[in-house]
Amino acid sequence: MSTTVDPLAALGSLPGVAEAVGAVRTAVDRVYGHRVMRRRSNEVTSEAALRGARGSAALSDADWALEEVRRRTDFGVEGEARTVGAALRLTAEAGTLLSVWRQSPLRVLARLHLVAAGGAQPDDAVGRPRLAGEPVAEPLIEVELPDADEVAGRLDGLAELLIAGSEAPALVTAAVVHGELLALRPFGSCNGLVARAAERIVLVGSGLDPKSICPAEVGHAELGRAAYAAALDGYVSGTPRGMAAWIAHCGRAVELGVRESTAVCEALQRGAA
Repeated sequence: MSTTVDPLAALGSLPGVAEAVGAVRTAVDRVYGHRVMRRRSNEVTSEAALRGARGSAALSDADWALEEVRRRTDFGVEGEARTVGAALRLTAEAGTLLSVWRQSPLRVLARLHLVAAGGAQPDDAVGRPRLAGEPVAEPLIEVELPDADEVAGRLDGLAELLIAGSEAPALVTAAVVHGELLALRPFGSCNGLVARAAERIVLVGSGLDPKSICPAEVGHAELGRAAYAAALDGYVSGTPRGMAAWIAHCGRAVELGVRESTAVCEALQRGAA
């Protein structure tokens, strides 16, 4: 009798991955158990969204102070302001796409790119994977760029895995989605922003972080661009050690996001919100 291999679940057995998964689960459970979450969870969710968007924008070369993001309303269509605005829009949009993600991840990715890239590319290039010869504007991601045919095939394969379902821990699935989108850079722009929004969708939709209060984007930004790029190199290598290092990196980012929201809870408890 043949058995179906679950490639995502298999990653959970890599050295160090179980420990990363356990650490994330412990951290998430702790913040969900905070007394503030019983009464003011919506405020924590809103603050996590803002801080997550700021962190994602920082990794896309728009490193604004949190209070600047909070007070600004003019995000325009150029430069850093456009990037911060795109990150904010993606964070707001991600929560509306959970049910669609389970049925059609590729539709969600197209929608995320449409939301992020408005005005940044010609209209006919927005919301679809790039074609042969089309350029990619993603200067902070320097791994080798796959060609359009490889992108299409790997996106289809990723979607099939996600729709089929997996016994893999949420952290593993979220890390693979994030890493694959960064490696492929399927769109002409905003790939990093889209990849981090997709990671958020997996973490929330899996039930690990149902109230979206554990912004991994905060942690990724805190760990820094150099560590982010080095961990991505491990993912792209496809080696067990490299894959495990990327998953552990994503786990640490979630833990740091939890720490951020725990601080928000403490501030709310002190009346210092």
